[in-house]
Amino acid sequence: MYWWTTLERDRRLHKEPPIGYWNDLRGALRRRHIPSYYNRKLMDNLQRLQQRTMSVEEYRQKMELYMMRASIRENESTTIARFLSGLNLEIRDRVELLPYQDLNDLVQLCITVEQQNLRKTSSRKEGSYSNSYQKRDFKREGSTSKEKPKETPKPIGKDMLTPPIRTRDVKCLNALEEDMCKLNVQTKELCF
Repeated sequence: MYWWTTLERDRRLHKEPPIGYWNDLRGALRRRHIPSYYNRKLMDNLQRLQQRTMSVEEYRQKMELYMMRASIRENESTTIARFLSGLNLEIRDRVELLPYQDLNDLVQLCITVEQQNLRKTSSRKEGSYSNSYQKRDFKREGSTSKEKPKETPKPIGKDMLTPPIRTRDVKCLNALEEDMCKLNVQTKELCF
């Protein structure tokens, strides 16, 4: 409030008309609250703006924000050149070959190319994992043309502790009964 009353008094002393329009008020507020180097810094940020890790839409919004704050009004062809110069190379190289009418068309093309690149990289990651897994299985199984059926996974728990049954350990029922009888006779003799 002190600044405003001082501004009005100074305008009356210098016989200037009071501020009655929005643009005059905005100019006075800019002179009061925005430092002199602000426009230079905005222009510098705009000139150095690169997409890098931003999405195309984030990059466009940041560029428009800098242009709006710096009060830049330029031909659309100049803005398009500015936009293209900051894009990542893999997007810029593909978009330069495609036809576009204005900045909005160019941004939509860039978003489409960006989405295609993301799909390719995600499918490569999934594909490389499954391909390497298949290759390892293929080497282990041998070079037969037909795929062998996969073994069912063994359950984890008590069954893992029991040793597998070998054919030499299998006995017929009669042999098992004889062994049980001998064992019973021996235990009876030991108990008495």
